[in-house]
Amino acid sequence: MYITVNIYGLLFPVELDWITSMGCKRISLFLLPLLTLTILSGADKALASDKKPQVSHRNITGLAAAGGGKATLKGRKQKSGCNLFQGKWVFDASSYPLYDSSTCPFIDGQFDCLKFGRPDKKFLNYSWQPDSCTIPRFDGAAFLNQWRGKRVMFVGDSLSVNMWESLGCMIHASVPGITTKFLRRTPLSFLTFQEYGVILYLYRTPYLVDISKEKVGRVLNLGTIENGADVWKDVDILVFNSWHWWVNKGVKSQRWDFIRNGSSLIRDMNRLDAFNLGLTTWAQWVDQNVNTSQTRVFFQGISPTHYVGKEWNEPMKTCNGQMQPLTGSTYPGGSLPAASIVSRVLRSMKTPVYLLDITTLSQLRKDAHPSIYGVTGRTDCSHWCLPGLPDTWNQLLYAALSM
Repeated sequence: MYITVNIYGLLFPVELDWITSMGCKRISLFLLPLLTLTILSGADKALASDKKPQVSHRNITGLAAAGGGKATLKGRKQKSGCNLFQGKWVFDASSYPLYDSSTCPFIDGQFDCLKFGRPDKKFLNYSWQPDSCTIPRFDGAAFLNQWRGKRVMFVGDSLSVNMWESLGCMIHASVPGITTKFLRRTPLSFLTFQEYGVILYLYRTPYLVDISKEKVGRVLNLGTIENGADVWKDVDILVFNSWHWWVNKGVKSQRWDFIRNGSSLIRDMNRLDAFNLGLTTWAQWVDQNVNTSQTRVFFQGISPTHYVGKEWNEPMKTCNGQMQPLTGSTYPGGSLPAASIVSRVLRSMKTPVYLLDITTLSQLRKDAHPSIYGVTGRTDCSHWCLPGLPDTWNQLLYAALSM
């Protein structure tokens, strides 16, 4: 059974079993609408306060800045003539990294490469340089002032976690002494910068569409978005992401037993076709539910992996031991089919959605993965070290919001 709980003005569904597991054994249903964050008897322990000193290639939309965080999207083509996503990586040890991982309290062990022994550090010092313009340097205080009292939400899988934690660390380092509150839960986590009232939310839903329990087992329903989607409404910035889980095989890894496509219930199907159907359902949800006078919508783009060295002409290698990016502005392995699906679906939408087209610039960063330097010690060529590449994704988000 689900109830709706109000946390910092945002309504989201919580299983009643989860509440009782937190120690609230007997709660009158008549009192549930009155619950706030303090409903959780164990949440105060989980709620961490922090006050430390600082130690396109295919962009399809454009943004125009406006005051008070109410900027609106202007059409399907960049007005500035600047393609933020076509360029190259340059070494810049004087400006990067943007923060010290040892002083950021928000980083997961799977992304904290230096903590878990990565010996080389040059991967921290690369800057993305577009061919036709310069990316504004990230200014955390300016970001907080522009979005004072506003809510930013990252919706998706663990690549959304990568980007969410990165932005938190970037702001934390930019504004020494700022007070934060940090609560990590499933599916909804948040990080609040209290003096500014800015909240960064993370909503974990790797497929965007629903996985529901039916008599046959767990069903990935390509045609519905109902479980928790009301949480996405009425925030000020939405950054969606999905792809990595669509290629997982085996019921343990994929976390579903069947796929429902309309009235058909099937064991499996072509995963690109499934992704296209699921993303189309997401696009319809956005078109029907997002108020564009309040909310600016982004899609994070497809983050690549580096398990297959033949893609960059090193057939026997993976990301392990890679210490520098590929040179130039094109990836030898070519584009990703999933990225083409994203572009096509976004072009079909009524709602203007800004594509953070991070695929090619991320393909060039075979050196930026945790590899074996994460909490598990297993080779990880899917996620990204922090500090690292996701900081560039957030700089591009900052640029898009500022241009």
